[in-house]
Amino acid sequence: MSVQSLKKLQVWVRAKDFAVKVYKQVLPLLPQEEKWSLNQQLRRSSTSVSANIAEGHGRFYYQDNVRFCYNARGSLEETLSHLIFSFEAGFVPEPLYKEFESEGEEIEKMLNGYIAFLKKSKQGENEPGANHKVREEAELYGTETSEP
Repeated sequence: MSVQSLKKLQVWVRAKDFAVKVYKQVLPLLPQEEKWSLNQQLRRSSTSVSANIAEGHGRFYYQDNVRFCYNARGSLEETLSHLIFSFEAGFVPEPLYKEFESEGEEIEKMLNGYIAFLKKSKQGENEPGANHKVREEAELYGTETSEP
């Protein structure tokens, strides 16, 4: 995969732009005492969305790609959670919060669509090692009763 093919992936572009907006429009609004907590959490979770999409995109087996997209979706939800808190704590004005909420929902829909596409297309299904599975055998658990 190349950077050019990644730049054509609309869900990645939207997720990256979302993180840039968080950096430019939300982080400056946070109070100084949040520099090492909420600020850092927002930085990490917002950039993690596009980073996970990119990492999955670089994998040749669709199940790896899907797994990283699930991680991206989790990071998006984490970012939205931090934004809700930022709004409710009075750090972010309501119009800006609503804008991020709406955009986050759009990105989530795009991500869900991309996951569905990957599962349906099964890209990389025949790559070497794609059909190897690692499983642990389930152990049987029982209960012992001691009778008097």
